Amino acid sequence: MKYTAREARRVWPRRLLIVAGIGILLLVAATATVRYVYNQNLKPVSTSTVVKSIEIKDGATAEEIAAQLEEAKLIRSAWAFKLYISSKEVRNALQAGIYELTPSQGIPEIVAQLTHGKIATNLVTLLPGQRLDQIRNRLKQEGFKDSEVTSSLNPANYQGHPALVDKPPAASLEGYLYPDSYQKTGTTDASFIISAALDEMEDKLTPDIRSAFARQGLSTYEGIILASIVEKEVSNQGDRNQVAQVFLKRLKIDMALQSDATASYGAILDGKPASSSYDSPYNTYLHKGLPPTPISNVSESSLKAVAFPANTDWIYFVSGDDGTTHFAKTLDVHESNVQQYCTELCGR
Repeated sequence: MKYTAREARRVWPRRLLIVAGIGILLLVAATATVRYVYNQNLKPVSTSTVVKSIEIKDGATAEEIAAQLEEAKLIRSAWAFKLYISSKEVRNALQAGIYELTPSQGIPEIVAQLTHGKIATNLVTLLPGQRLDQIRNRLKQEGFKDSEVTSSLNPANYQGHPALVDKPPAASLEGYLYPDSYQKTGTTDASFIISAALDEMEDKLTPDIRSAFARQGLSTYEGIILASIVEKEVSNQGDRNQVAQVFLKRLKIDMALQSDATASYGAILDGKPASSSYDSPYNTYLHKGLPPTPISNVSESSLKAVAFPANTDWIYFVSGDDGTTHFAKTLDVHESNVQQYCTELCGR
């Protein structure tokens, strides 16, 4: 009888199997624990909605940003922050700037803000019809230093700006700072606001507007001066084209503009109460022609009113107490309109 030798099957010792099983369980448990801790650290630090301003400097590394946020108690863990931005492949998308963050934001929300450049901003609003001194005060109210504001309003700092090509060399920026809302951050300089306002003004001074001024016999600077008078005289945009026609008609027939707004500007400029009787180069009751400079900033509607005046033949107008502007071709009709419609506004 023959016997066939068989290879003995390898049998793992029970102890080794137990150790391997425990190792796998520990690995799974450790992975679950790490994931749990990671997810917990992605959550907000607290429910507090107190805003904290954080400046992320240009060139800051992800590690530096993570440490900064953790130190400010805006995130639970710098480690979790770094792991999250790596997993989302946004390490290089973090943007510099000043951010307003709260402890109630989780890491995903904070990262979304940092990568989309949602920096803290507020708006500086220049209202239509504001004088340069009022704009100066507005900038100071926004927190800009007096010396910074003074420098920002120096026209010499904007030499070559296309909005200023027609401005007389000695003239200020009066009339050129377009009324609008401009974004301001914690690092914005006052000159940035002024530059933005000049950019807007240039956008409004289109070639068509400049050409239309010329057809009215006005330089661009003179067009801005007259637009500033229209801006101050009537707030109803529907009346501005007709008011512009009145002033243009008066210029053509060498008749005084007789604008209360210009006379008052001259008085205010000299530190006096607004008055239509105060004698200054701006008093267009006493001096024919345009005043020396604009008397306020101007909106697009006033620029267009001067460029494209109404096709009428009025010589007089008065703003009634009800906000309606009343026009006339003769002095008799005008005086009747004043008596009938203008009591409070005309000081009677």
